[in-house]
Amino acid sequence: MAKSIVPSKRIGTKFINWLLEEDRNEKEGPYRKEEHRCHPWWQVMCLTGVDYFSTLGYQPGIAALAAGSLSPVATLILVLLTLFGALPIYRRVAAKSPHGEGSIAMLEHLLPWWQGKLFVLCLLGFVGTDFIITITLSAADATAHIIENPLVPTWLHSQQVGITLVLVALLAAVFLRGFREAISIAVFLVGFYLLLNFVVVSVGLYQILNQPSVITDWQTTLFATHHNPLIMIGVALLIFPKLALGLSGFETGVTVMPLVQGSSNDTSRQPKGRIRNTHKLLTVAAGIMSFFLLTSSFVTTLLIPAAEFKTGGKASGRALAYLAHQYLGNGFGTIYDISTITILWFAGASAMAGLLNIVPRYLPRYGMAPNWARTARPLVLVYTAIAFVVTILFKADVEAQGGAYATGVLVLITSAAFAVTLSAHRHRAKLGRLAFGTITLLFIYTTVVNIIERPEGIRIAGFFIGTIILSSLVSRVWRSVELRVERIEIDENARRFIDQQSRGAIRLIANRLTEGDVREYALKEQEVREDNHIPLSDPILFLEIRVSDASEFANIIRVKGVEVGQYRILRAESAAVPNAIAALLLYIRDQTGKIPHAYFGWVEGNPIQYLLRFILFGEGDIAVVTREVLRKAEKDPERRPAIHVGG
Repeated sequence: MAKSIVPSKRIGTKFINWLLEEDRNEKEGPYRKEEHRCHPWWQVMCLTGVDYFSTLGYQPGIAALAAGSLSPVATLILVLLTLFGALPIYRRVAAKSPHGEGSIAMLEHLLPWWQGKLFVLCLLGFVGTDFIITITLSAADATAHIIENPLVPTWLHSQQVGITLVLVALLAAVFLRGFREAISIAVFLVGFYLLLNFVVVSVGLYQILNQPSVITDWQTTLFATHHNPLIMIGVALLIFPKLALGLSGFETGVTVMPLVQGSSNDTSRQPKGRIRNTHKLLTVAAGIMSFFLLTSSFVTTLLIPAAEFKTGGKASGRALAYLAHQYLGNGFGTIYDISTITILWFAGASAMAGLLNIVPRYLPRYGMAPNWARTARPLVLVYTAIAFVVTILFKADVEAQGGAYATGVLVLITSAAFAVTLSAHRHRAKLGRLAFGTITLLFIYTTVVNIIERPEGIRIAGFFIGTIILSSLVSRVWRSVELRVERIEIDENARRFIDQQSRGAIRLIANRLTEGDVREYALKEQEVREDNHIPLSDPILFLEIRVSDASEFANIIRVKGVEVGQYRILRAESAAVPNAIAALLLYIRDQTGKIPHAYFGWVEGNPIQYLLRFILFGEGDIAVVTREVLRKAEKDPERRPAIHVGG
């Protein structure tokens, strides 16, 4: 029995070590570092287009199902909002965040302290909704193209959920093994896919020209339902939020900015060439997508019977593929299906890459990510499990997941519009504030209508938001006793004070600055010397840490040496007082070779209250927490700075 247990333990240990191993390939992804080889903007556009353009696989069918004969009119409104709403917004986002931070980082900087952090956590919940549903919806649509292909055995037609789960699992396997972004593959896939779509749309328009009756029938149906053109536009305005899937891709476009090749005179602070080329990327991508949205909506609405768009119909989730088989034969249709399946596969890969990189970008800086979240493989398993659950709950139905996907997309675009409007307001740009404010209101309306009509999206987003906030708070508490200091910088006065103090015993008195006059330091010195029996002959230094922004986790501590009368003070700012004191004590020990002694007074009151004050405001029971930070940072008690508490 013992023999069988030992190998099992070894296998388990090896698996855990492999699972937690830092994936070096992931560090080379487009979201993680600036040190990539840059590419021409049109190639990077293809990388973003894997996600953006792949929506053509299901967007026309969803539009026809939601708007019926009004689909082309509602799509026209969507295109206008794309070109004159989302595009200007994200051109401004690209200018404000040229290193790929995106709109979330703009709001992080515009909204300080904890409200900014909580707002970012909520947005990350919607990011999770967007990317998870991208994976499940793309896999479900790829499945629809597989099972509806006439060359596929009929027994697979009832296995939609199973096939979708296999596709998601295969995607996870790719990332568990290691993933490298391959722009060359994306260029080929997107170029070939757009070419096939152009052929299908062109053939569809040709069929419409040869069959004028389909236009007459469409007009008859349109005016029979809506007698007045103004009524048509009004109804289309109410319906078009259901078509919001066609707005996806803009956030990805600014996220991959570090891959965009700029000009030779670009600098890190002002990469004007990169910004200019990213503007080209966003504009051309929006133009291409707008063309295909309009034309595909028109040809599919006029040429495909309405019943075929419904669940179970041959055009459900694959309207353009239906036309490809119908008018170009099963051979061309199969090629189109393979191209669509492949690009939808890469859309899921793009979403997974985004998920794997969004956590390291924000949460570790807040101290809100557990240690295992720094590695890719455990996150892949978590996201895959969530994708499995979503696929099963929605039964791999493309149309049923559209609301959740649209919710994630619309909230991100709305947040970007709000960030740009707030930026224009702070720069006192009246025209920009009016224009971007109007666009923000339009996106708010679109988001609210989508949530009301399809509440499953906000439910999923709520689950992600709750999970992220809960795990983030637990992680923040768990990591609160880390040093949380990037580095320490001291000025000449502070260095001189430490050198002078190191000639004897190094004694530092922690003081909370109030008046900052001689009397304050004299009273504090007298109190500490009496409580701790410090001889009058021993010199002392005062140490004062002021809390800057307690919502930050790690920062650079800059120490200044100040003299008030005969007293010498080391002053600094930090996000947390105990952690800064501990880091400074260790720094002094390493610089002088002597163990420093720090002196504190006891605090009175409820310890739970002080714990909350420490977590939220960076203060609390400073002596106790400083001791714990030192204990975790320095395992050897003989080399650990001494903490004294008197009173």
